[in-house]
Amino acid sequence: MVRHPLAPEQIEAGRRLGAALRTARAGRSPAEVALAAEISPETLRKIETGRLPTPAFGTIVRLSEVLGVSLSDLALVWRTDPALSEAS
Repeated sequence: MVRHPLAPEQIEAGRRLGAALRTARAGRSPAEVALAAEISPETLRKIETGRLPTPAFGTIVRLSEVLGVSLSDLALVWRTDPALSEAS
């Protein structure tokens, strides 16, 4: 299977998603959230910093549940391009 490089829009969407998750984590430690979501703290760190812009769906589901953020809200963050919002 050939893995195609991500488009710049996908990379930026991953950064927005990571920032939203970091904000939702608020005062909780990354290790605490990662443990509750059954992922490694390193994976959470990569998602939050945008180094893992397209995490697995199951990972996002678990983080959504642990952080109390709806999947539809996270999807909106991922799909919303701020440049398009500024242009309107």
